[in-house]
Amino acid sequence: MTNKELADLLLPGVDSDISKYEKMYPERNLDEKAVVTRFAPSPTGFVHMGSLFQSFISRKVASDTNGVFFLRVEDTDQKRLVENSVKGIVDDLRNFEIEIDEGMINEEEEKGLYGPYIQSKRKDIYQSYVKYLLEQGKAYPCFCSAEEIEETRLLQEKKKQRIGYYGRFAKCRRLTPEQIKEKVENGETFIIRLKSHGDFEHKIKAHDLIKGALEFPENDLDVVIMKSDGLPTYHFAHLVDDHLMRTTHVIRGDEWLSSLPLHLQLFETFGFKAPKYAHISPIMKEENGIKRKLSKRKDPEAAVSYYHEKGIPVEAVKIYLMTLANTNFEQWYDCNKDKTLADFPFDFKKMSSSGGLFDVEKLLNISKNYISRLKATEVYEGLLHWSEVHDPEFYNVLKDHPEYATKVFNIERDQKKPRKDYSCYSDIKEQTWYMFDELYANHEKEYPFQTISDSKEIAQILSAYMEKYYHEEDSKEEWFEHMKDLAQEFGYAREVKEYKENPDAYKGHIGDISLVLRIVLTTKSMTPDLYDIMTILGKEHIFERYQAWIKGNE
Repeated sequence: MTNKELADLLLPGVDSDISKYEKMYPERNLDEKAVVTRFAPSPTGFVHMGSLFQSFISRKVASDTNGVFFLRVEDTDQKRLVENSVKGIVDDLRNFEIEIDEGMINEEEEKGLYGPYIQSKRKDIYQSYVKYLLEQGKAYPCFCSAEEIEETRLLQEKKKQRIGYYGRFAKCRRLTPEQIKEKVENGETFIIRLKSHGDFEHKIKAHDLIKGALEFPENDLDVVIMKSDGLPTYHFAHLVDDHLMRTTHVIRGDEWLSSLPLHLQLFETFGFKAPKYAHISPIMKEENGIKRKLSKRKDPEAAVSYYHEKGIPVEAVKIYLMTLANTNFEQWYDCNKDKTLADFPFDFKKMSSSGGLFDVEKLLNISKNYISRLKATEVYEGLLHWSEVHDPEFYNVLKDHPEYATKVFNIERDQKKPRKDYSCYSDIKEQTWYMFDELYANHEKEYPFQTISDSKEIAQILSAYMEKYYHEEDSKEEWFEHMKDLAQEFGYAREVKEYKENPDAYKGHIGDISLVLRIVLTTKSMTPDLYDIMTILGKEHIFERYQAWIKGNE
């Protein structure tokens, strides 16, 4: 029985002419330096920070070179599929503004000329390439049961030998064509294995774009390339898809580093040019002085939902990811405040080979700085979008008062050193609720009075301010002079400096008076500029709150 007859027996009706696929998926018409890369997740759960980091880098590299970034869904392991995972993956990328050029755009639809971009729909393609290998005598069927494979593994462990299906342990490799035919005709289940030509005692050299020069033993395992359900294994699908989709760079986690010898061998077996590889070390976290891998189980920040719930702007997350990606980014960013991430020249050589250290506090600080540089209208739009999902009460307030809310968010923003109060959108309500009547009316109020705490004196100060010193048209300078007059009337120094020079002459200073007005108006001792707050609230609201406090403390 010839190899072709054997291949027809094992895969009847499958066309082994792979040249048609080479024509169907031609070389891309791109610049020589253009990078074609992909994000290729399995639809088995949510996108975590490590996956987001990988896709972010892939998108950046493709954009920098006028290349292509595509989304391929690797669903050949049908047992592990999670319902609606494809939608979740697509949505997560979209929510972080990581735009794909090709690939899946929802559970069923895709865009691009190199699809299908979901592996379960490429079964015919894979089988053609498997059959081609069978005809070349570079693959063979294996009829070993799971129990037989386990027995071999236990024997290897007992004798302290390498685990795997290779050499003398690859017993189905020695089956004659007649034995194979008999087993197939008897209906025995089989898989297809690669007939490896590797020698474990020999070394291969490879170059990784991040880790540099590497050396591995050759792969001598007769790995499974097609499962009994006719779908390929990850390794074989990786070969076929990255070749036909004309992937130039494979950017992936370094948990796949040990698979590199096999993947290079598969490309060599077909005579295909292998892509360049960049293996990203896992994002680390320091805990009790010990570094460990960021954990989906232990660390809430490992899930992308964490960033949505906190309301950390997408751009701030991406800026932070770039600090993890390239060691020279922070210095560049500090020197190029007028530029964007798109302007930064990403470099694989500047990636850490040991993995970046994830620091939530640093991320929040970056987010705080980023939000401080936004226009008030941008803060409003970002907050409105966030609160629609995460705080419906605040969303309704914001939606009803867009111009007023924008004024609130503009306090101390248009200046050389803008305030940095908000590290994320979820911070804003707690820091501004007193500016909105609907929230103020229902909020539990406490008044943290300090130097001046006597309720009778506080009431007198409030009354005097309303009767004599509040003038709606006052400029900031005029308002401050009236505040000084109020302080002087009640025996407080007009200037802090005056009080410090002669503390026995005064009950306190103007800051103590201002604090009383601030606390009764906002219930807080620390707020943005009091004049700005009063200007936005207006006379009616100021007097209403002061009079309510006086009445409640009579």
